[in-house]
Amino acid sequence: MIVKHGQENWSHRYAIVNGLRLHYVEAGDGPLVVLLHGFPEFWYSWHRQIPVLAAAGFHGLAVDQRGYDESDKPPGVDSYRIEALTDDVAGLIAHAGCVKAHVIGHDWGGVIAWAVAMRQPDVVDKLVILNAPHPAAYLRELQTTDQRLRSWYVLLFQLPVLPELLIRAGNYALLERGLRREPVNPDAFTVEDVRLYKQALSRPGALTGALNYYRAAYRHRRVARTLLRRVTAPTLLVWGERDRYLSLRLTEGLEPWVPDLRVERIPDASHWVQNDAPERVNRALIGFLGTT
Repeated sequence: MIVKHGQENWSHRYAIVNGLRLHYVEAGDGPLVVLLHGFPEFWYSWHRQIPVLAAAGFHGLAVDQRGYDESDKPPGVDSYRIEALTDDVAGLIAHAGCVKAHVIGHDWGGVIAWAVAMRQPDVVDKLVILNAPHPAAYLRELQTTDQRLRSWYVLLFQLPVLPELLIRAGNYALLERGLRREPVNPDAFTVEDVRLYKQALSRPGALTGALNYYRAAYRHRRVARTLLRRVTAPTLLVWGERDRYLSLRLTEGLEPWVPDLRVERIPDASHWVQNDAPERVNRALIGFLGTT
């Protein structure tokens, strides 16, 4: 369990949701804000947002999603289908004693947040997405050579065993290179931050659980089209423009699917936007969530 200086008032807790034990960190009182991390992250990816949300009068709750860090890691690819992942979010909101919550997601957490807003709109108050494609836009852009080249790793991750071996090689050298070299801000991830990310991903079953998100999505890729519905929640899309994995065009043409949409592009930020440009992201979050 990670408790660093300045986090003494944060609570580490566990919830039984859909038969799984999920670990989460929370701070503050007020309207619930559920924070969903991406790959290959864990709850700590929100450590620059949790105190800001708490200070602004929100109850911030950052979860280790199934398969990650201290949460349960169910076996099998099908345990990571999008339906199960969205049910986890709805169950976590109910566990917190709430009918609905603001939902914020980055990367894979953003994909899940989009799906929650479409599958279970009644549990979402406001939606915030950080560098994660709406499925309609992603399916559209996958027809382009640019996005196909950016998404090459998705096909690699479909292989058994080999992706795990490559990512573990050299004490998670690929992970360290990505976190330390890709951000625009050299302070986005410290040496200690990288150590914590490695520690979380090194837990038994964690790396395979994380990769199973991609494997399940590809195996059940036709499901993506069945999920496509209009998002009724007010939505903020925050996008670091220097994302090497996702085209900026993914922020365009969303109005038919997300009629109440604001888009905030951050030119000098990478895919890891909430750590690359935390002050800009935090201002956007509080400004959006604090409006009626």
